[in-house]
Amino acid sequence: MIRTPLRALTRMLAVLAVVLAVVPISSTGAMAEPTSPAVTWAVQPADRNGPDGRRFIERTLDPGQVVTEHLAVRNFSDSAVVFSLKAADGYLTDKGRFNMLPSNEKSVDGGTWITVQEKVTVEAKGTKVVPFTITVPEDATPGDHPAGIAATVTSTGGTVAVESRVGFRVMLRASGTVTASVAISDLSTTYTPSWNPFSAGTLKVGYTAKNDGNVALTGSGTVSVGELFGLVTQEGPTQVTETLPGGVQVVDTQVDGVWGLGRLKTTVSVTPAVQGGDPTDAEIRPGTATVTTWIVPWPQLALLLLLGLLVLAYRVITRRRRRRLAQLLASAREEGRAEGRRTTPVG
Repeated sequence: MIRTPLRALTRMLAVLAVVLAVVPISSTGAMAEPTSPAVTWAVQPADRNGPDGRRFIERTLDPGQVVTEHLAVRNFSDSAVVFSLKAADGYLTDKGRFNMLPSNEKSVDGGTWITVQEKVTVEAKGTKVVPFTITVPEDATPGDHPAGIAATVTSTGGTVAVESRVGFRVMLRASGTVTASVAISDLSTTYTPSWNPFSAGTLKVGYTAKNDGNVALTGSGTVSVGELFGLVTQEGPTQVTETLPGGVQVVDTQVDGVWGLGRLKTTVSVTPAVQGGDPTDAEIRPGTATVTTWIVPWPQLALLLLLGLLVLAYRVITRRRRRRLAQLLASAREEGRAEGRRTTPVG
């Protein structure tokens, strides 16, 4: 009566073990649908006949002007693909790479100047040239209004939609007074001494460069470090890579050969240069900033302390030797007098 239920339970556990060994355990999250064949494509500036060799489009236009440009969508895939064409404001990433605003963010500048058809179908291994229009507003402010244009493919996997896009930069400059201006702020320094008191240290310098002009710019300049109240000066170069109007860039550099003997006066000076277009009549506004820091020269102080201790020790030893010598001389003179008294005859 007892063995039968035990045998049944044993068989049940064995069957369950086989089932668990055969059926994989999966998570409760949404499963991605099988991926479709890979789609690869490129988008390039073009003329009416096809890609024209330009990497990006750069135009200087008057307010109210309307021009027509072209782009070419190249489909490298094995089947026809429907691409969405979109234009948006452009910006630079933290790593200095050009990008467009995502689809869920509204453009307010150069991206709104571009009008292009919404979709285009490109046959397998084919290329399709698409015209688009650039319309400059009548009240456009002088300077750069960066934008981008891209061909987009949206794929869905489960409940997630992934937008993939390939495009290029469209640098639009409204005519007028061009101003390349850079402002320097948040200047800070960190001194790293050499613990060899006869070797200079390194001053690390960090600052923020803001493009407060109206055109894209780069910049070059110097970092000057004065110490001993200006008697000694060390200099090093500094560079600001491409920055769009209103953009900021954090710059780190260093100056070698700094002794750090007390007061350090650090000055950063950057002269901007216009990126693209004709910079002949541009107004250039350099940026500068200065910070003063105090450094305790520990290696040199330690050396001075050691030298002071050696001098003190030398003086103490010298005094002791002189005192001992004086005592020896006094003892010798006393012994001489005593000897003279013993040998002198009476009467």
